[in-house]
Order: sequence, then C-alpha cells, then structure tokens
Amino acid sequence: MPTSSGARPRHLPTSPFQRGPEPEVEQYELDDLVSHDSHGVGRVIRLEGSAVVVDFGATKVRVMSPFRRLTKL
Repeated sequence: MPTSSGARPRHLPTSPFQRGPEPEVEQYELDDLVSHDSHGVGRVIRLEGSAVVVDFGATKVRVMSPFRRLTKL
C-alpha cells in the first residue's frame, strides 16, 4: 500500500522478502508534448534538475520528479 507522500516504504535489511524493483523515472526533453492529470495537454519549456516546467497554454506549471501525474505523448 503506497504512503500518502508517494515515497516507497522502507525495506528492512532483516526482511525475508526481496526489495521490489526501483520505479523508472521518465526523462523529458525540451518541446516534449505531455499530458497532466489535472492540467491537460502541454509542452515542456524548461528543464530544472529534478523538475520540468510545462506550458499548458493558460498556465505554466513546475512539476517535480517523480512525474507521477505527467505522461509523455
């Protein structure tokens, strides 16, 4: 069950279960067309370390990594 912050649960070293695979973080480039769950379709206009700035026409939104609500089109 995921936590409310979206962070992965802690894996104890004494656990008999193997750690699950690390989730892949999508990589974006300038001018990528993307879709956001709340804002709709937009275009990546700036890359900032662990964030991207997306122009959705009426607004520009900074989306932090991991990009759970953002998908590349």
